[in-house]
Amino acid sequence: MDKMDGTVLVTGACGNVGRAVAAAFARRGARLALLDRDADQLRAAFGADTATQAGFACDLLDAEAVAATVGRVTAALGPIAVLCNIAGGFRMGEPVHATSDATWDFLMDINVRSVLHTARAVVPGMLAAGGGAIVNVGAAAAARGGAHMGAYAASKSAVARLTESMSAELRERGIHVNAVLPTIIDTPENRRDMPTADPARWVAPADLAEVIAFLASPAARAIHGASVPVSGLS
Repeated sequence: MDKMDGTVLVTGACGNVGRAVAAAFARRGARLALLDRDADQLRAAFGADTATQAGFACDLLDAEAVAATVGRVTAALGPIAVLCNIAGGFRMGEPVHATSDATWDFLMDINVRSVLHTARAVVPGMLAAGGGAIVNVGAAAAARGGAHMGAYAASKSAVARLTESMSAELRERGIHVNAVLPTIIDTPENRRDMPTADPARWVAPADLAEVIAFLASPAARAIHGASVPVSGLS
């Protein structure tokens, strides 16, 4: 396993995938900046801050708060070498013709606006440092719309297009930008909501985390603007 220098910023760190991603980078020796909305949840999930790992409570939908938090991260742990945009959400919605503003705004905010805000705050520092890596979490649903999933598919498709655009803008300046497209992730919530399904066919968070860590590593330096399917056995 390759060791990783530098600070890795993980959004949505308290979620199932966020915790798995944090563990994957911790095994590689990275310094970890763990972002989530609730300081108490961060402490419960990761314990007290250390010299190489710290939690930061932050509302990703507040651009000023994100910029301020990135400043705190850099002061505490050093320049950010890797940004993992793990925060996001899913919601089955109305049919497209009846989609409410609330559903549309919720999914576009949590899945797309959060990526824009972290990019604004983190990319300038990566450019100054001469490089870095960004990995966004999309979804297999981005490839094709489904019934009652129009807003969700649109939001994750937007993540894929932003990934491609960021890569086109930044690859010549040493920043690698890619995304992962998981199918159903094996989480307690999905097991509860789909009790008759076979979770052995889903994507384990630890497996998804390993793909994310690979895309953030020097071994993936030739991969740019890709949306990598991660489908488990499904």
